[in-house]
Amino acid sequence: MKRTIALGILVIATLLVVSGCNTIRGAGEDIEQGGEAIQRSAS
Repeated sequence: MKRTIALGILVIATLLVVSGCNTIRGAGEDIEQGGEAIQRSAS
């Protein structure tokens, strides 16, 4: 029983970390696109 609960917590934690990384990557891409748009308008 304890092993099942521990495994469930591990799976949930792993999913949260992976989704967090994707969210951060998406935000980074958005910021990069914004910077590129500023560079194009400044040229």
